[in-house]
Amino acid sequence: MTFLDGQPPRVIAHRGLAIDAPENTLLAFARALSARATHLETDIHATADGVAVIAHDPELTRVAGRDVQVAHLTMPELRRIDLGHGQGFCSLAEALDAFPTARFNIDVKDARAAAPAVAAIRAARAVDRVLITSFSPERRRAVAEHLPGVASSPAVSEFLPVLAGAKLSISPLLRRSLRGFAAVQIPERRGPLRLVTRRTVDRIHAAGAEVHVWTVNDPGDMVRLLNLGVDGIVTDRCDVLRRVVDERR
Repeated sequence: MTFLDGQPPRVIAHRGLAIDAPENTLLAFARALSARATHLETDIHATADGVAVIAHDPELTRVAGRDVQVAHLTMPELRRIDLGHGQGFCSLAEALDAFPTARFNIDVKDARAAAPAVAAIRAARAVDRVLITSFSPERRRAVAEHLPGVASSPAVSEFLPVLAGAKLSISPLLRRSLRGFAAVQIPERRGPLRLVTRRTVDRIHAAGAEVHVWTVNDPGDMVRLLNLGVDGIVTDRCDVLRRVVDERR
């Protein structure tokens, strides 16, 4: 199995399915897989003791009501924090082990998480079933360059030449900008600029990459984007997207 095995569209569960489970927990991932998500989207930071931990925010304020940074706590301390429904924080290694056939879309939020993430992915022999991305090209490369053959998606700044090549139909620029990337993961819009159009999707496909759009929760928007030919949607409601995909088939 590889990250992009099977036919699109990809049903990508944003931080799992957090309807009756805390986001980014083993329970949320289990709920998403039960709803037939094809991929799990998640985020990693580094703990005080150098573990790649699954967490979106750098602090615990929103998810646990505590004014403390993830980076200031050890992994054992984070596991003991009650996030609800009997869940605590889990490490990337624990998630990869708990779901040995699941495919993880991993956003690297902290440069210190790069080395422990590489170690966890190697130990789980999960290189083929993860995709590495980040808002920072440096953070993305710090992981991807140590995992030969791993799928990755460009950071926002790396997407700009991709967008220019697609909109201006400059195929050499587009192919060069997408070299080494399996997918382009972007929002539909960036301010007033529409990134996802039939033209950009078709051009990116012609250059050999998939297009995944985040974060889409409205069924009408899901249908519209799928009609444009996008290959995957990142959503908080993978259960809704699953129904949309099934109805289209």
